[in-house]
Amino acid sequence: MNIIQFQQNLIDYAASIGIDKIGFTSVSPFHELKNRLIRQQELGYASGFEESNIEKRVHPKMLLEESSSIISIAIAYPSKMKDAPQSVKGARRGIFARASWGIDYHTVLREKLALLELYILTHIPDAKLRSMVDTGELSDRAVAERAGIGWSAKNCSIITPEFGSYVYLGEMITSIPFAPSEQMEEQCGDCRLCLDVCPTGALIQGGQLNAQRCIAFITQTKTMVPDEFRTKIGNRIYGCDTCQTVCPKNKGKANLHQESFKPDPELVKPLLLPLLKMTNRTFKETYGHMSGAWRGKNPIQRNAIIALAHFKEQEAVPTLIDLMQNDARPVIRGTAAWAIGKINSKDGLLALKEAEQHEQVEEVLEEIRKGLEYYTIEN
Repeated sequence: MNIIQFQQNLIDYAASIGIDKIGFTSVSPFHELKNRLIRQQELGYASGFEESNIEKRVHPKMLLEESSSIISIAIAYPSKMKDAPQSVKGARRGIFARASWGIDYHTVLREKLALLELYILTHIPDAKLRSMVDTGELSDRAVAERAGIGWSAKNCSIITPEFGSYVYLGEMITSIPFAPSEQMEEQCGDCRLCLDVCPTGALIQGGQLNAQRCIAFITQTKTMVPDEFRTKIGNRIYGCDTCQTVCPKNKGKANLHQESFKPDPELVKPLLLPLLKMTNRTFKETYGHMSGAWRGKNPIQRNAIIALAHFKEQEAVPTLIDLMQNDARPVIRGTAAWAIGKINSKDGLLALKEAEQHEQVEEVLEEIRKGLEYYTIEN
């Protein structure tokens, strides 16, 4: 078989099934990435969600011994939402980051990669293949950069000329010796908007992120949110888009063409109070198809409480008092107590004083005392 012709046929097929970009690279080790990953671990900047074995992340042949090349794919997702509902007093809303709009991208990209695998195996039955999306060992961004999908930007995203940084990435290690694509030159230049506006200073320098300070990471944790980040989260209930929305390279990139990722406004910008009353079953039925649901309802509900405190939503106080008094989860009880203090209603003060007498968990008691301190400060 003529590999050059087959490679072009594969590119054409990828476009026909809705893959927005495809590129190819070798299976040479990612030596530069290895140094960065080691440094990230030494500094304590890693999120903990990554593959822990650095060697597997930088040596593709450890994942597929017969490998000769890697295919990188990108699918664009929307940056704009039509008919977005307004967040108003008495009906406050949170927001899911754009990367959680529509169907879970892991599902969509895996389906596309599975179709590519089938196409390849139909023409080259003895090909060895291994695909992955996000949770695999390889760094999606490192592969995409080397495969010419886009350049690695200061905000730690891959930026494409066509779709900006609003792209999902996946890859396939193959035993087929595809010709490598040409890499793109970095085009951020002197711009540092993303670094300057990051709410928590998580972007240490161009291309270096302290994930422990990144709101996108913090909103996915399951523990109490550290004090310094609570006022920074605002009404974000999953993820953060700030470093993308300020990027000049994303200006005008609406990316509305992928049906799978078109958002339901009521789901991606949901009313906060109903979220707090959802059972596990209702949450899964409502949000289970979205990538933002992968950690379950607990972090989302905790973040919704923080958002209500951000708005100082008085109508939320009865619900927050009920959570503080009756919820079985210490993180929810504690966050509710803190939020009651931030909102600063008379009913809240009485409820906090009562809760202080009955709460047994020290972590929650600490939050109750923080809530009480707000009354001292403001009154």
